[in-house]
Amino acid sequence: MNQTIKINDGLLAGAAVMDITPQDSQFLFGYPFVERISEGVHDPLLCSAMYLENKGEQAMLVSNDVIYVSKASVARIRREISEKTGIPGISIMISATHTHSGPVTVDCLNSSNDPVVPKADTEYVCYMENKIIQTACSAFYNAEPAKAGFLLADSTGIGTNRHDPSGPVDLNIPVMLVKNENNEYIAGMLVCNMHPTILHEDSKLYSGDYPAFTREVLQEKYLRNECPVLYFTGAAGDQSPRHVTKENTFEEARRIGRILADAIGAKMEEGVEFSSDVPVKCLQKSVDLPRRRFPKVEWAESHQQKSRERFDFLKKTSDNVQEIRTAEVDWFGAEELLHLSRLNAKGELEEVYKTCLPAEIQVINIGPWNFAAWPGEIFIEYAFALKTKSENTFLITLSNGELQGYIATEEAEIKGFYEASNSIFHYASGKILVDETVRLINTKA
Repeated sequence: MNQTIKINDGLLAGAAVMDITPQDSQFLFGYPFVERISEGVHDPLLCSAMYLENKGEQAMLVSNDVIYVSKASVARIRREISEKTGIPGISIMISATHTHSGPVTVDCLNSSNDPVVPKADTEYVCYMENKIIQTACSAFYNAEPAKAGFLLADSTGIGTNRHDPSGPVDLNIPVMLVKNENNEYIAGMLVCNMHPTILHEDSKLYSGDYPAFTREVLQEKYLRNECPVLYFTGAAGDQSPRHVTKENTFEEARRIGRILADAIGAKMEEGVEFSSDVPVKCLQKSVDLPRRRFPKVEWAESHQQKSRERFDFLKKTSDNVQEIRTAEVDWFGAEELLHLSRLNAKGELEEVYKTCLPAEIQVINIGPWNFAAWPGEIFIEYAFALKTKSENTFLITLSNGELQGYIATEEAEIKGFYEASNSIFHYASGKILVDETVRLINTKA
């Protein structure tokens, strides 16, 4: 076991990136009831890692171009990284970008009634885990004296609230950039509150979607080297590019990616102050979350029928592509709600809850900012609530496990939105996560 800590008077940082694209053809996961088998690679799925250390305090952040990373995978990955580097598990964050153009990595309950979605390929999951471990270890051993700078960019134009284009949205992008003593960029990271879903059912190539192009433009145009760029998905549960996209193509994904990269680049060109005096601190706790109250099967059957009828009606009568897409997604949710209600009536949900509970809250403090990592797909309202209660705190979701879907709001449940329909947790879970995160942050003061 190697437990070397590279204690330094200031910041140490290292980064690495590896290709985690499947070596064979796989089902592309993310859109219900659509059979999508990969036919090649448009852009490689990446694992990107950054290691930080200051005065013996360590943090390892890892971003992966897959839809989910399970709690079981995270446990194994952390254990192996800790054994090889000495970094404690509490200081290791494993996150998914949530691309819908990658393989199945988790057996999702709400897909268990979908005849076209296969089980996760255990060989690929093991391959992915090993690559993540290798990438993190490389980042650790690449560590060198460094300095970090922080900026906030405005990503207006990349998307809106999924259900209401004028609804709640947070387009501020926190960005951290890291340089070595030679003033060369060695790493960067950003958090974006937007679903990476520009590529739809007709796309059959592996891709990281628009986050991949954001990284590419940042590297080519602004960082001027191939240093790893860690893309993290924030509170994107009800955030989507749906209302700003012109088409669902790679060209459009590149356009949106360029908007985001150029917004960051514009702030970089205004000037960024770098410092090696960047404290690092990691905190962690586990919380239970309340189960969803499922409707009776009869109600769910009626709701599913009405949702399908509305979708069919709009397909015949509407010219609004976004309106039709929203109705289709709501029908998907109604199908899944019916399935979940039937499973609940038979008492078959408890084993699934055991795979994702207790939920982990992790806080990684880097300099002036806190990054709060939660599992699940989270509505933006909870990120706003967290920011209100804890200044300079940014939410990273889909981290250190998954929650089999969304943490939605009470309004979303009342209105029958897709995300609330297929959630297995009560909307009160969002407030619990906010309050417990704030308590955790306050313990470091």
